[in-house]
Amino acid sequence: MHVIADDPRRWRWIVAGVCVGVVVLVVLVRLFVVERFWPQTRAQALLDDAAIAVAAGHLDDPDGDGARQLYEAALALDPDDVRPQAGLAEVARAAVVQAAAAVDAGRFDEARAALRLAQSLSAPREHVDAVVAALQRREASGAGLERLIASADAAQAAGNLDGGEDSALPLYRRVLALQPDNAEALRGREDALAMLLDQARTRLRTGGLREAADLIVQVRSYDAGHVDLPDTEARLTEELDALRRRAARSLESGRVERSVAEWRTLLAFDPDDARAQRGLVDAGAAYAQRAERFARDFNFADADAQLREAQALAPDSDAVRNAIAHVERSRARHARLGPQLPPAQRRQRIDTLLREAAAAEARGDLLTPPGDSAYDKIRAARRVAPDDAAVARASARLLPSARQCFDAGLRANSLARARSCLDAREALGDDAGSVRDARRRLAQRWLAIGDERLGAGNVAGAEAALASARAVEPGVPGHAEFARRVRAASVRP
Repeated sequence: MHVIADDPRRWRWIVAGVCVGVVVLVVLVRLFVVERFWPQTRAQALLDDAAIAVAAGHLDDPDGDGARQLYEAALALDPDDVRPQAGLAEVARAAVVQAAAAVDAGRFDEARAALRLAQSLSAPREHVDAVVAALQRREASGAGLERLIASADAAQAAGNLDGGEDSALPLYRRVLALQPDNAEALRGREDALAMLLDQARTRLRTGGLREAADLIVQVRSYDAGHVDLPDTEARLTEELDALRRRAARSLESGRVERSVAEWRTLLAFDPDDARAQRGLVDAGAAYAQRAERFARDFNFADADAQLREAQALAPDSDAVRNAIAHVERSRARHARLGPQLPPAQRRQRIDTLLREAAAAEARGDLLTPPGDSAYDKIRAARRVAPDDAAVARASARLLPSARQCFDAGLRANSLARARSCLDAREALGDDAGSVRDARRRLAQRWLAIGDERLGAGNVAGAEAALASARAVEPGVPGHAEFARRVRAASVRP
């Protein structure tokens, strides 16, 4: 003892050893006791709480305190434990008992909720069917049907056709499940479905194919034999066929962007539409041809932009691969020529471009097709010689046509063409103030179109119009307020 007291170092070693021993003991207790038995303890607590909830009749609660949720939590801790599974079966049986008691007490909404719980937990079919039959008998007796029909009629008058269990069509369906030949319910359902089909035809007139199709499916789910259904379905088919024809014509006439938008509308309606899929591939080839034309004029920025569009639409197309190779060859040739052509070649290049521009102007190809239009040729010449007098005269000669083209596009509501004409005005050196004013007018026209689409219930079309307005003029007056209205409509049930 005296030796230990005289050696402080030994005391330090003893204290350190004790601390290490305590740490090891704590770790062992955690690993082999707490970690081993805590899940079982937690599961048992959940099972106990669930049993209490069943006894109290608290079977289902979205907040997690219902017997169903507690048993499911215990099952998640140990999927092999049979006790939570047995508990859920007990919840199903209790739900059937609750539903039967609610039927006897005339609390029909409560009975239906309990039946839904029982069915979701796979309660015995014969028990559920017995309570369903009792519910139908009680609802059909006395003033139950009259009350349902009155509620359905009121919902229909308020325009609430199919927005939940308290809307017109679900209420009529409940009546007809009890009395399939109830004349008032049949008449009310027919009127409500006619209203939905009228909405579908309105959507068709405003280009809302997807919304129209959804309404048609909705009607068919209630009455596949409704008198107005075949005519509305035929109109939908006609609109789809007409849109396919318009998309094909747009592509043939060089309006590739419009064609792509139309093919994509068809694919949004039916992703398996083979004609629309082929149409996008053809549009990719058209973009590839544009890229080649731009590359011939050493306009690689536009060539690359067209190639990106082509690759997005048809990455495996031979036309796209050939265009990529063509652009690269043109790029290499341009690099060999150097950043500045010799004066003789520069003059020759300018004269060639101006002759091609004059020929395109004579054909009436002022702004289209891309790459071969008078505008594109003059723009290429401006890049080669921005200060050349002949190029300046050609730009000035074409500028009035670009202005007229913009105004004509606005008058005809052909806003994509108006945007192209506006870009041409800017590239041809139009007055900056005039360009700003034209940009604002175009953006405001897009907002007006968006307002029309929103009023017709075409939220997706309104969002697209808003995006187009912002692309033309990000700060166009009124865009923020319209954006709020679009957001509100998009979240509206």
